[in-house]
Amino acid sequence: MRYFTPGPALHRLGLACLGVGLQYGELPTVGPRTLDHHVAVVIGAGGGWFRAGDGPRVEVTAPVLLWLTPGVPHHYGPDPHWDESWVAFTGPATEAYTELGCIEPNRPVVPLSDASGARAVIGRIARTVQRDTPLPEVAAGAALHELLVTLRGARTDLTSDGDRLLQALARDACRPLSVAEHAARLGMTTAQLRTAVRRGAGCSPKDYLLRIRLDRAKELLASTDLPVAAVARRVGYDDPAYFSRLFTRRVGVAPVRFRTQESRPTIEQPHAP
Repeated sequence: MRYFTPGPALHRLGLACLGVGLQYGELPTVGPRTLDHHVAVVIGAGGGWFRAGDGPRVEVTAPVLLWLTPGVPHHYGPDPHWDESWVAFTGPATEAYTELGCIEPNRPVVPLSDASGARAVIGRIARTVQRDTPLPEVAAGAALHELLVTLRGARTDLTSDGDRLLQALARDACRPLSVAEHAARLGMTTAQLRTAVRRGAGCSPKDYLLRIRLDRAKELLASTDLPVAAVARRVGYDDPAYFSRLFTRRVGVAPVRFRTQESRPTIEQPHAP
């Protein structure tokens, strides 16, 4: 295990590594304790139990990720086969990664489909900080960005089932349905849909549906001569004026202007003699 006290410059890089470790075998019970930074604990083998705050004691089985969140008490106990890799970190980029669903303060126990990729990155961080190389903490901070993306991709809810959910939403995105109606069609509550889409696409269902609609509108404007009102109806808006205002605000140009820009003919340059 190694621990660090990064200076202000390392914090300004976005993510700063505070410590890293790889442990296995009969390990002691952890906590109860409260930290002032994030820790990602990747369990590659074994199992045990985990409790966050005043929540219930939850059984955990590898492969699984434990999120230790700043200010939230946690307490967990490994079994004799427990094999963990962990990295502690902080920095202003944690807010953006939380918004994107890569860090999940409200979901401390995250089942993984495969822990090998994340464990490899943590192992690389551990080797990096032990070498006599320039700025090892900078290299560790850079690898933290890779780790958060790797962990997000290894979640079990982002395997084929998660992909199918986003595909189903995209298929019906241009229908005049509310988010609640989309959720009902998928057999989910609105809260469940919101959580699943944020994990899978990094945004709310409303923003995901809007992105699909605007992408479709761009295709229609660039490849057809349909009036703007007809384009609006095809992507789910009965009010063409509202569609035009929304398109302009999100895309940066009005629909008519967008069409003009995308259909502008290319002027061929004369060949040199």
